[in-house]
Amino acid sequence: MTTTEQAAPVVTQPIGIADPAPLGLAAFALTTFLLSAVNAGWANHSTTQFWLGYAFAYGGFVQLCAGMWEFRNRNVFGATAFSSYGGFWIGLGLWALLVAPHAASAATADKDLGWILLGFTIFNTYMLLHSALVNTAVFAVFLVLEATLVLLVIGNLSGTANIVKIGGYLGVVTAAAAWYTSSAGVVNGMRGRAVWPVGRPLVGNV
Repeated sequence: MTTTEQAAPVVTQPIGIADPAPLGLAAFALTTFLLSAVNAGWANHSTTQFWLGYAFAYGGFVQLCAGMWEFRNRNVFGATAFSSYGGFWIGLGLWALLVAPHAASAATADKDLGWILLGFTIFNTYMLLHSALVNTAVFAVFLVLEATLVLLVIGNLSGTANIVKIGGYLGVVTAAAAWYTSSAGVVNGMRGRAVWPVGRPLVGNV
């Protein structure tokens, strides 16, 4: 090589990013907890709309970002789950802000919500099945979420407040399961080993 020749630039492959799953789970957990507190009747002396901003900012935008980062990590399950539920919270927030206040009655708004939740129950059902390939903790999150969604669908479509309230209680349990799984992901990622157990996949590859 002569002194006038330039060495070819070294092209390095991008390295993996930090696991975005704990962030996505935390965003899902907090927003689920806030709305579930309303459904459970625990927040009757509040505005009951305190969940709305977090539906856009945390459960929506931040969880959607986690989903996009999961695409970067080639994690199809995580990308689909976090992106979809990020979109769910943004969509639910827009409905609550733009549509529900103009509903002909509270009953028609409940019917709207019931149909929205039914669509996501269908989505959550097959994601629940696939979560059995991840680990026990993630499967538990989707399992309790499935029960929560089913109760909320029944309660809203039938106009039965007590069923919605039970769904709120289960929503709090869902949030707790997601927070645990998020926390386990944080500490296990920091220590580089399983400090908090999340369990093994319930089934092998199918």
